[in-house]
Amino acid sequence: MPTSQVGRPRARSAFAAAFLSLLFPGLGHAYAGAWSRGLAFAAAPLLLTSLIGGLIVRANHLELVGFLLQPEILAAILVLNVLVLAYRMVAAVDAWRVVGYVNRLDALGGAPLVRSRLARSPASLAGLLAVLLVMSGAHVAVAFYDLQAQQLDCIFDPTTNACGDPTPTDAAGASSDPRATPEPTDVPASPDATLDVGSANPSTTPPPLATAPPWTGGRLNVLLIGADQRPKQNTFNTDTLIVVSIDPDSGQIAMFSLPRDTVDVPLAPGPAQSVFGTTYGNKINSLWTAALVRPDLFPGNNAQRGYIALKETLGYLYGIPISYYVEVNFDGFREIVDTLGGVTINVQVPVMDDHYPGDDGRLHRIYIPSGIQHMTGAQALVYARSRHASTDFDRAQRQQRVLLSLRQQADLSALIGKLPALVQALRHAVHTDLPINLLPKLLGLAGEIDTTNLRSYVFAPPLYAKEYLSDPTGQGRGYVILPNVARIRAAVAGAFSSDPTLEAARQAVGEENASIWVLNGSSVQGQASSLAAFLEYQGMNASAPNQKPDTTGLTTTRIQAYNGAETTKAATIALLESLLGATATPISDPKVRVDVIITTTAQTPKLTPPPGP
Repeated sequence: MPTSQVGRPRARSAFAAAFLSLLFPGLGHAYAGAWSRGLAFAAAPLLLTSLIGGLIVRANHLELVGFLLQPEILAAILVLNVLVLAYRMVAAVDAWRVVGYVNRLDALGGAPLVRSRLARSPASLAGLLAVLLVMSGAHVAVAFYDLQAQQLDCIFDPTTNACGDPTPTDAAGASSDPRATPEPTDVPASPDATLDVGSANPSTTPPPLATAPPWTGGRLNVLLIGADQRPKQNTFNTDTLIVVSIDPDSGQIAMFSLPRDTVDVPLAPGPAQSVFGTTYGNKINSLWTAALVRPDLFPGNNAQRGYIALKETLGYLYGIPISYYVEVNFDGFREIVDTLGGVTINVQVPVMDDHYPGDDGRLHRIYIPSGIQHMTGAQALVYARSRHASTDFDRAQRQQRVLLSLRQQADLSALIGKLPALVQALRHAVHTDLPINLLPKLLGLAGEIDTTNLRSYVFAPPLYAKEYLSDPTGQGRGYVILPNVARIRAAVAGAFSSDPTLEAARQAVGEENASIWVLNGSSVQGQASSLAAFLEYQGMNASAPNQKPDTTGLTTTRIQAYNGAETTKAATIALLESLLGATATPISDPKVRVDVIITTTAQTPKLTPPPGP
């Protein structure tokens, strides 16, 4: 009579045990009934998973990214990745063996096993190998991304700009990169035809490296540089200069833009004043190049000197220490935006330019309509750089808008799959002297700031400077912008205490450039001139002519808008009404050549400009 099969345990699958161990160490042992052994294998992974999960839940995600990008952390992750893979493989193989052992033991009714009788079938071995191969694939991917992230380290090296990439050369084999440590006579070209910074004195000892002290807390100031780098033309012009100032205590952020055509920017006391005088007479976008060839005037090596000069000079202009810089070249900017999948921007004012310079050396006509626009890297660059048929104020505002849009649309989870391409784009485009060990703190701070409460300042005419189509000093500098240093410093000092809405109104009023007369209709001596000075501080083109107004029946402040100014100068009229507590009266009179006439009374608010710094 055949032996009954009733009650005999069903044979377990060794492949299933190995597969369950692929999902989590210890599950395969639990499947085999070896609970104690399974708990032993699961203990360490459970502890590690709980630790990592708690860290991810509690940490600022941007700060965590900065922490993971530290070279020593990336190296530790690489080693840990190998150890975890080895551990998981041991768990899978052990579960596979345990199932075979338990099946044989059950089949023999608990009799002692002979090792040779534990041989596995080829199909079972193939299943185990397949599990180990799949398991290895995930860890290979982790190692790949880890090694990719380690390539970002060179971006933070202030002693070089190349990130280890070969320097491009021309047909003769000479370097075509204007940042590639040129000889003192190898000066990159500049659009400023008056650029003449002389030659370095070989007997003069270079100045010591005296940069701004590193950030240890408090208000943080970082210079963002947009570089127009054209190797074929041997040019390197810092056309975009934006200082980002962050107040960690309040989470507020201010951005200060200086137009590239600004001249006569004050220089900090030091060796540079012995050659240039108290101000840098050329356009500010050429200072990097000027510093490059004057190691006797500016500290640092050839890869540092231009950036140190810009940080020092703009910091002196603004009255704040600028600790770090981040430079992005325009070609690399296009690559970064394309890698991110483009950027969506709210275009507030249409951009029209019939003379936009293309990479092919020809002028192109471009038009960007208003409204929500999703742009490629090339389109975003055109939007940020177009300057014809526009103003420096508008151009700088567009540049700030692009930066904020990129910041707000960055999705960390979506970037993981794009990491290899993004790493290469960043290596080609970005350079900074930010210490990499400060990255977690800085990224954490960036994640906490309130971008909806941005204080935006563009130090452009007429509020913060005067512009001239032709150099008024006769130095042949062409179109220039002369800064109002006192007003700029006052704006920077009060950036976090002033009303951002009022500042935006002031800049809009400055763009309208309405002509305003203030007439004294009271017996208060100096009232009109004092009010005109206040309005000029607010960005208006105001004056107080010595003219007697008609005050018949006048008891309150009178605002008269002439010849359509209530429409064409709407921002100016709105600000005047708000400041003076009066409603403007539209008047049509072709004989009046100003836009607005204000007549004061004894009831007019006493408004005076703040004292200069």
